[in-house]
Amino acid sequence: MQTVIFRLIVVFLVQFSTLSHGEGLPAVSDYRLGSGDLIKIYVLNEDNLSMEARLSDAGTISFPFLGEIHALGRTVGELEAQITQGLKGPYLIDPKVNVSVVEYRRFFIGGEVKAPGGYPFQPGLTVQKAVALAGGFTERASSDIVVIHEDDPTHTPRRVGLDFTIHPGDILTVEESFF
Repeated sequence: MQTVIFRLIVVFLVQFSTLSHGEGLPAVSDYRLGSGDLIKIYVLNEDNLSMEARLSDAGTISFPFLGEIHALGRTVGELEAQITQGLKGPYLIDPKVNVSVVEYRRFFIGGEVKAPGGYPFQPGLTVQKAVALAGGFTERASSDIVVIHEDDPTHTPRRVGLDFTIHPGDILTVEESFF
């Protein structure tokens, strides 16, 4: 019995040691905030500074003491650093700020799906999952699917497959088959 417990402790210590050196930890999110994202800002021990806010069409939020903050295109880590820096000094000595995404902005799917429209984005979303959220293909659906990325300044449609990864704000169109 003691041998089994000893082995479990060794396995735990090896796993903990690996994690504490940064191996196996998830990468810092490179998700860029955009208009329509709902974020939660938590300032440790400062309930009056903790809040949820939806990014405006200009990609800004209004934050107590700091006013309007431009968050469009920033990661949550960059926004945390900006708010921390803004609160440090005149307002708080050592603010601890955490920013998280509560609800991602919508993606849109149209064409030959049963329920076209806008749907909340979910991390790991593929075209196949997006079609499932939209009720599946209609009888006239083609295998031709195009996507326009929100951040593409040319708004060029790209042909994609079912395993293609969708991003928030993307517009998918399932084209009609003629046969």
